[in-house]
Amino acid sequence: MQELPEPLDVIAVGAHPDDVEIGCGGTLAMLARQGYRVGIVDLTDGEPTPLSPGPEVRLAEARKAAEILGIAVREILDLPNRRLFDSYEARIALAKVFRRYRPKIVLGIADKTPLASPDHWQAVQITDAAVFYSRLTKWDGEFDGLPVHTVSKQLWYPLGLRRMPYPEGSRHFVTDISDVLDVKLKAIRAYETQFPESKAHVFEMVESQARFFGAAAEYSAGEMLISPMVLGVRDLMKSLL
Repeated sequence: MQELPEPLDVIAVGAHPDDVEIGCGGTLAMLARQGYRVGIVDLTDGEPTPLSPGPEVRLAEARKAAEILGIAVREILDLPNRRLFDSYEARIALAKVFRRYRPKIVLGIADKTPLASPDHWQAVQITDAAVFYSRLTKWDGEFDGLPVHTVSKQLWYPLGLRRMPYPEGSRHFVTDISDVLDVKLKAIRAYETQFPESKAHVFEMVESQARFFGAAAEYSAGEMLISPMVLGVRDLMKSLL
């Protein structure tokens, strides 16, 4: 059996570099500050893209953003941007990452993003399947001998900035990112090829959304996460106060 790296507490999955930063970068920065080992997996390198001179530049931006957030590990899978589909091969590739790094929690994109990349919806399905594949036994040949791993909790982060992402009947909650909102914005700004001056409104939208979610939970800034399962509370006082 191959030697495994130090495990991660949390892995956040995006279709492209910058998805995770926009959707849940503040939560990841807070977790890193609290001493947890946090990882990011980008299913594609996001290339080609209109204003980037090439994959090496986007990769450098992704590394810089990860450093800003305090990310321990960032992996970019060799899946095709613009042609990302929920396939058996994609599911296996991501499940191998989960088996290798053994996260307790996986964060994935919550839903479709109308008028934006259809890769996001494919990433939703790939992530859901990979969480399941990671724990399946009697399938060693597909996973290069990597041990079975069960992800304890899966959460979703909404990505669309032009929507009011309150899915009816969902179990959503808000994480406090008041102390790291500036870190989240700085990490997004690391993608200079994606967010030039002509897209300055994106930062206004990201901050406005964070202020809105935060105000709803009595924080200065927040990010909304969604649980596909019912969340239980053991200590009501610690959870609510």
